[in-house]
Amino acid sequence: MPESLILVAEDEGAIRESLCDELSAAGYRTIEAPDGREAIARFEEAAPDLVLTDLAMPNGDGFRVISTIRQRGRTPIIVLSVLGGESDKIRALDLGADDYVTKPFSVAELIARVRAQLRRAGPAPTRLEFPDLTIDLSRHQVRQGGRDVHLTPTEFAILELLAGQAGKPVSSREIARRVWGAGEATPDTVRVHVGSLRRKIEPDPSVPQYIVTEPWVGYRFIGLPRE
Repeated sequence: MPESLILVAEDEGAIRESLCDELSAAGYRTIEAPDGREAIARFEEAAPDLVLTDLAMPNGDGFRVISTIRQRGRTPIIVLSVLGGESDKIRALDLGADDYVTKPFSVAELIARVRAQLRRAGPAPTRLEFPDLTIDLSRHQVRQGGRDVHLTPTEFAILELLAGQAGKPVSSREIARRVWGAGEATPDTVRVHVGSLRRKIEPDPSVPQYIVTEPWVGYRFIGLPRE
């Protein structure tokens, strides 16, 4: 993906400049941010294809950057940090980072990880289709069994999150963080909204064929995509 745009969020100017030079030499376009606040602003302005972020930055650290970006969508995030402790890695990955590289690192390895994440991300789908269920992501429209289904923005966000990861369990905590933001919803809040969503899209909400409960975890979308 030679034209991919990469946001480099790093407070040390020499490191940021070096990263941008190496990425440019590899064929990528880059934009820069010296702190967390600027990183979020540049992300919202430019919609980059991938984000490289440090963790220890002023004006909003990398953890805040990861959390905010992940609430906006699925843009790949690679953390570059001297904070190599297990707890820091776990926290960054739990917030939604896709990869974690501890400084110092090999530039060749970093470029390889960038390529891997961009390949994995691929083009964003605009439509998800399952048996008797179509989700138009660009128009925020849902059809089930030939009928239009009217969802609230929150219900649509939950459906998009679960259907986008069909077959994988998604925790109630992850749903709350991605849909409402950190600390804004409880598991009970998630349960109520999932129940409302089921009543609208399930032919028989008591025997769900799309969204099933994963005991002690959360929910799983099980509709098989159409071939």
